[in-house]
Amino acid sequence: MIVCSCNFIREQQIRDAARDGIVAVEDIYEHLGCQPNCCQCFPFAEQIIREETRLAA
Repeated sequence: MIVCSCNFIREQQIRDAARDGIVAVEDIYEHLGCQPNCCQCFPFAEQIIREETRLAA
């Protein structure tokens, strides 16, 4: 599923980054070589990060 249509960031990319310990949306963008644009994806991206953080605990 596409989370960020501005940068074409997929849900799996966010999950993988969160599993690697990146827990801030802005840092994930940087990790992927992108910059936030409209930021409408932030709430969903943050939800994904929280899910991955809970699973890792």
